[in-house]
Amino acid sequence: MVATENQNGVNNLLAAYEGEINAHARYKAFAAKAESEGLSGAASLFRAAARAEQIHASNHARVIRHMGGEIEAEIKPFRVKSTLENLKSALGGEQFEIDSLYPEFLVRAASHLDTHAMRSFQWAIEAEKTHVRLYEDAVATAESGQGWTQEQINFYVCTLCGYTAKTQEADNCPACNYLWDRFEVIC
Repeated sequence: MVATENQNGVNNLLAAYEGEINAHARYKAFAAKAESEGLSGAASLFRAAARAEQIHASNHARVIRHMGGEIEAEIKPFRVKSTLENLKSALGGEQFEIDSLYPEFLVRAASHLDTHAMRSFQWAIEAEKTHVRLYEDAVATAESGQGWTQEQINFYVCTLCGYTAKTQEADNCPACNYLWDRFEVIC
């Protein structure tokens, strides 16, 4: 049983874990829809973001187990719409995570000096910021009717923290300092 003082921390991690697992499922479905609409670049972006969300969930799960908690999550029902609507939906979800969800969780983890949770949340928020930038670009491109959303693109995902980029940005991950050579290429 998790000690009472750790329960709120575990609950925050479980909420984050469930959110990441749900985002992973949505983004995989959104990728299939984008492919069916001939928007291979958007499909690549959804696949890369799905992989990053999977990495975040794995990091959160590791901390939950470290704190004595048990992993549990429910995949919530969702609707797959047009790729443009799906891009906007994904953008909204990512924006919520960086504006509200993760900052609140970070404050709680910091107040309890829970460095494991802080690191997991910090890595996730930094990766989510990259997703916001990429989704904003994809929405603008899709609305203009041209650009990379129609062509397949390689994305680079840090296998440690989920940071996501269209090109190599440095020798190490800007979020967690992991070697760029360890990034996974998602297309």
